[in-house]
Amino acid sequence: MMKVEVAYALPHEQKIIALQVEEGCTAQQAVIRSGIVELFPEINPDSTPMGIFGKAIKDPGNTALRDGDRVEIYRPLIADPKEVRARRAAKMKAQKAAEAEKE
Repeated sequence: MMKVEVAYALPHEQKIIALQVEEGCTAQQAVIRSGIVELFPEINPDSTPMGIFGKAIKDPGNTALRDGDRVEIYRPLIADPKEVRARRAAKMKAQKAAEAEKE
């Protein structure tokens, strides 16, 4: 048996469930066995993206875990991070231009 964790985070709530699983247990199996789906019914172990310690995994149903791994369940992004950074940079540029005009 080995110890793993299953983690899911919302903006104002996070849950990390520690559990014991047998050698060869997959990420998907750990999510199901953790019972986290009962707490957060929006999680679909067959299609929700997952990762291990921040690194996305393509096939959770065939990705075997190692002792100490943390399976992270990802939720959809509200906004594209690249787009947000571009908007922020454009706003800063406009502010600097406005300040330069005042001088």
